[in-house]
Amino acid sequence: MTGSNGGTAILDQFAERRTLTKIVAGFVIAAVLLYLLGVSAGWDRIFVALRDAQPRWLALACLSTLLGLVAWGKAWQVVLAVIGIDVPFRRLVVTYFAATFANYVTPFGQAGGEPFIAYVLSQDTGASYEDSLASVVTADLLNLLPFFNFAAIGLAVLVLRAQLPDAIRPLAFGLTALAVAIPALAYVGWNHRKGVEAGVLRVLAPIAHRTKRLSVEGARERIERFYASLEILAAEPRELLYALVFSYAGWVLFAIPLYLAARTLGTEIDPLLVLFIVPASTIAGLMPTPGGTGGVEAVLVGLLDPLLGIPYATATAIALVYRLASYWFGIVVGGIGALYVIARA
Repeated sequence: MTGSNGGTAILDQFAERRTLTKIVAGFVIAAVLLYLLGVSAGWDRIFVALRDAQPRWLALACLSTLLGLVAWGKAWQVVLAVIGIDVPFRRLVVTYFAATFANYVTPFGQAGGEPFIAYVLSQDTGASYEDSLASVVTADLLNLLPFFNFAAIGLAVLVLRAQLPDAIRPLAFGLTALAVAIPALAYVGWNHRKGVEAGVLRVLAPIAHRTKRLSVEGARERIERFYASLEILAAEPRELLYALVFSYAGWVLFAIPLYLAARTLGTEIDPLLVLFIVPASTIAGLMPTPGGTGGVEAVLVGLLDPLLGIPYATATAIALVYRLASYWFGIVVGGIGALYVIARA
């Protein structure tokens, strides 16, 4: 383990002025977007929809989110064990919560938080950064399979029921394109490793000439160690299949809170459609706000209204309750985990 220096390093990453500025600015923008979304729906009508909320359904939604994070943490543990990093689950799941917090509060965190998550993992477990990054990338790729599978099931239901409005078609086609493009990129990156390495080193070479903190040879060694870790993982398909079980469980538990959010407000959503709506809205996590806040809610409303005929204000209220149970509750759990990781380091 890395000792107190590890906890200090993690804390320093959060406390760095530039990072804090980006996080604060991201949340300010998110708050403005949420306010404008509420204005378009009518805050008075939203509050009317929220007035009769049933807390027990909200509590179940939060529990589902927590169990989903635990399932994804378990998938992470299985992947780590394959490359020889044995960490007690009770310890690792807290590290996963802390990494989730880092992902959730950082703008573009959902799009490119893997390097920082790998850093948190390496600091807290003593694993090399390359092994940690390989495990994180592998776990992310495993999570993409249920992501696209569930989206495909929900999309198939919409098509069979002739319930796919014209306004939703671009999003549906976008999900389909991603389902093809991401595996294709992973395949190319795996089968053309030398080309990927050469391309990365070509980009890094001018930077390495300007700073002593980076060397081309050091970068080459890290890339080779990263691919070596991936090769170890690829040689254990049974273990990866075991991890995939927890990835699927995590996605189901991540989607359930949308159904429960609707029940919180006395409305029901077809569970099969939830399987399409949640992955589709998650794409908005690529927005430059923490957790895609503002964008995810807008996409949710844009899907609930035309697909299910839910009134705009009610759809907005459902989106806000869902994000409370899935995103904001996740930040609270992750924040507690981050404090615990720093304290125990």
